[in-house]
Amino acid sequence: MTAIAPSNLGTELEQPLLAVEAALNQLGDALARRDAMAIEQHAAELHQHLARAVQSFSEAARTGSVPSALRNRLVRAGGLLAAQRETLARGNASLDRALDVLIPSEPTGLYGAGGKAERRSVGGGSYQA
Repeated sequence: MTAIAPSNLGTELEQPLLAVEAALNQLGDALARRDAMAIEQHAAELHQHLARAVQSFSEAARTGSVPSALRNRLVRAGGLLAAQRETLARGNASLDRALDVLIPSEPTGLYGAGGKAERRSVGGGSYQA
C-alpha cells in the first residue's frame, strides 16, 4: 500500500465519491420510473462504487486526512441511500399487503377440512364492545 500525498488525496477520494453520487442519482431515477431492469443494474453498480469509495475513505481515514467537504458529501450520499432504501422497503411492504389481499395465505371459508369453523382472529382473538 502506498501513501497518498495530501494534494492528491482530494482527487483520489473525489472520483469514487462522484461515481457513488452518480449511481445514486441513476438508481433514484430508475426507482421513480419503476424500471425493474434499470433498478437491478444501477443497484449493482452502486454496490461496486460504494465498495470502492469505502475502501478509499477507510485508507484515507487511517492517516486522518479526509477533507471535511468530502466527508460531508459522503455522509449526504449515505443519507440519500438510506432514504432510497426506506422508499424501496415501503414499496415492498405495500406490494406484500396488496398480494395478501389478492392471494390470502389463510383459508377464508366458513368451515375447514375437518368440519370446524375457521376464523381469522384480529387483535389476539378477543373482541371488545
